[in-house]
Amino acid sequence: MKNLFLILLVATCFMACKKNAASKVKEENVVKAKQRDYKSSLLPIASFDKEVHDYGMITEGDVVVTSFVVTNTGKSDLIISNAKATCGCTIPVWPKKPIAPGASEKIEVKFNSRGKKNKQSKTITLTTNTVNGKETLVIKGQIIPNKQ
Repeated sequence: MKNLFLILLVATCFMACKKNAASKVKEENVVKAKQRDYKSSLLPIASFDKEVHDYGMITEGDVVVTSFVVTNTGKSDLIISNAKATCGCTIPVWPKKPIAPGASEKIEVKFNSRGKKNKQSKTITLTTNTVNGKETLVIKGQIIPNKQ
């Protein structure tokens, strides 16, 4: 009985798959996909000189500053509408004006290690008008506890 059921199941699967899958594609969906792809090719692209900065070993209480250079390698203005860090100890400063295609700007990130110890990693999330809608940068390092 089980063998008969298995044979019927396999036969049904083969019969259901005989139709050409391409014949099921609607032309209107193909047109919409081409339009979507064309529009996305016109979007800005955020390219960074680095996406991770390792500040190495610092002493607790030190304030370190680094810059990330963002270049718009896309075909329309890049807009960074917000930059948010995972912790209040990390403060990003980003360009508020649109970045033209081919232009570069700096994103400055300041990290205050007061009250922090050992290995630290902070993420800065940029809200952008790129395909992803968000870009991320990371700062990390090792903090030597202050012996007071």
